[in-house]
Amino acid sequence: MNSSNESKPPVKEYGIDLSYLQKPARPQGPFLRWLLEGHAPQGESSHRAVSAHPVHHTQPWHKVMCLTGVDYFSTLGYQPGIAALAAGALSPIATFILVLLTLFGALPMYKRVAAESPHGEGSIAMLERLMSHWNSKLFVLCLLGFVATDFIITITLSAADATAHIVENPFTPHFMHGHNVGITLFLVILLSAVFLKGFKEAMGIAVFLVVIYLLLNTIVLGVSVYHVLTEPQHIPDWKEALFKSHGNPLAMLAASLLLFPKLALGMSGFETGVVVMPLVQGAPDDTPEKPTGRIRNTQKLLTVAALIMSVFLMLSSFCTTVLIPAHEFQAATESAPAGAANGRALAYLAHRYLGDGFGTAYDVSTVLILWFAGASAMAGLLNVVPRYLPRYGMAPEWARANRPLVLIFTAIAFFVTIHFNADVDKQGGAYATGVLVLMTSAAIAVALAARTQKNKGATIMFSIITLVFLYTTVVNVIERPDGLIIASFFISVIVFVSFLSRFMRTTELRVDRIVLDKTAQMFIDEVAHREVRIIANKRQAGDPREYALKEDRQREDSHIPAAFPILFLEVEVMDASEFSSILHIEGVDVEGYRVLRAQSASVPNAIAAFLLYLRDTTDKRSHAYFNWSEGNPVVFMLRYLLFGEGDTAPVTREVLRKAEPDVARRPMIHVDG
Repeated sequence: MNSSNESKPPVKEYGIDLSYLQKPARPQGPFLRWLLEGHAPQGESSHRAVSAHPVHHTQPWHKVMCLTGVDYFSTLGYQPGIAALAAGALSPIATFILVLLTLFGALPMYKRVAAESPHGEGSIAMLERLMSHWNSKLFVLCLLGFVATDFIITITLSAADATAHIVENPFTPHFMHGHNVGITLFLVILLSAVFLKGFKEAMGIAVFLVVIYLLLNTIVLGVSVYHVLTEPQHIPDWKEALFKSHGNPLAMLAASLLLFPKLALGMSGFETGVVVMPLVQGAPDDTPEKPTGRIRNTQKLLTVAALIMSVFLMLSSFCTTVLIPAHEFQAATESAPAGAANGRALAYLAHRYLGDGFGTAYDVSTVLILWFAGASAMAGLLNVVPRYLPRYGMAPEWARANRPLVLIFTAIAFFVTIHFNADVDKQGGAYATGVLVLMTSAAIAVALAARTQKNKGATIMFSIITLVFLYTTVVNVIERPDGLIIASFFISVIVFVSFLSRFMRTTELRVDRIVLDKTAQMFIDEVAHREVRIIANKRQAGDPREYALKEDRQREDSHIPAAFPILFLEVEVMDASEFSSILHIEGVDVEGYRVLRAQSASVPNAIAAFLLYLRDTTDKRSHAYFNWSEGNPVVFMLRYLLFGEGDTAPVTREVLRKAEPDVARRPMIHVDG
């Protein structure tokens, strides 16, 4: 890098952007350029990219609703069957309770989440703000484990259910039977191919599939309602079964409340709706700080989706319960095959009342939307992961690019599909656990936010909703503990990989920008005519005697001539869990001793960044002086990783070595004995 004045970055208000110090990108072949397309170039400030909220290609809210709706609406493919199998004749009543909680619990809750985190961070960001330091990071990593459980299982379970609809269709060739795993993996590959192409293509497919699927469901349910009304024996038979099994309305209500957790999958899709908010087109006067139009449109998206789904859930639950014999819902056992309506209740009605031709068209539509239900999950993952892990230093910078993440998520989906043998029922527990934990955490976040805002009415309402979701989650975990086991696996992997990445990236230059106050800049201007000598000091009393003793020792031990002026640099660690930051430096005159004081997540990284700053703003090679630290090197390394401190001198040198490969231009590190 040229050291001439023409090559120096401009200094404005005593601040300088350090992104130019990043290593230049290596030459990339066509494949790597394609793979990393959309990734911020090497040398662009990661902190700035996050804080400025990356730009997305936005779409009208109703189109984004279709992208999230391929997950939400596709549950019609299996939700009525799950409800009938779990609740029997009570299915319509239990579904009605689900609808009430959707409209008066989940909907207002997520509308509040949309208002509080309009850049796609979701409820995770709301909870993150309530904590600090490593507690915050670990908590977010755990929630990301449940996000991964929810979204990855959405991809694999939906593809597996699409496979079941393919295999059960009467026109499916016989040779395809028994190859569920292979068909499911093929569907996952097709989904990944769409996202490797781009978001725009995914959006267009989602709109087409949702419109066709809802239209066909409207026809099926319309015909089914007609048969309920024109065949009067169905209603009395249902009422007889209802009263025979539960006796009175109060007992029915109590039983429905207890059965509700088994139907909770009918609320999946809300978290995805707020995670993909950056894709929602806002108003022309929106700003990154106040995207009012985007918030308003996302709230429309959530409301319309919830209303549409509520109507379809009630009609489908009632029609399938009344028109389909109970034994047709039964799952497969060792002694008997699954019932014809198991996992495909509306498809059963389509074939029964509209013929195999229309039924096959409905099956194709269901297969396509179930296959593409993973699109909303994939979109959610591609929006969530880059917002947290790279910012924490817990993922490589290329994790901000979509295509490498698509390949990683596809590989994980392959593993999950093979592990569960593409069985929908075996994955149901993990899916429900992921959905319910995220909804419970959102309820807690919204309740705490309402309390912080001293809104008593909202606090009480959202606290009640929190208790309902908490009860639902606990019941689900008790009944299906496999979901928690799978989520724990995802959490363990995420935590391990995250800390491994943090360890590997720990000696990167982690300061994006340096900003000095007027006094600090004046100190530097006064000594800029000579090579700048910096003494690193860990402040104790901060009095003149401390600086006098420090200066005398360094001048004697390191042979600093009296003619060379000295600046003291003191870095205080504020939050060692942060990865990158802006370094603000304050100048303090302590009875003639020039002291520069700063706060950072890491002492060595801050010192290294400041030395490079001095070199490039003074055109002089800077020098830093340290004392050796006494202690165990392993302990020092752990202290550096966890607390941002340790054996500062060698780590500072290593950061400088990576940031500046030219030894002749690298700032000098001096350590006394």
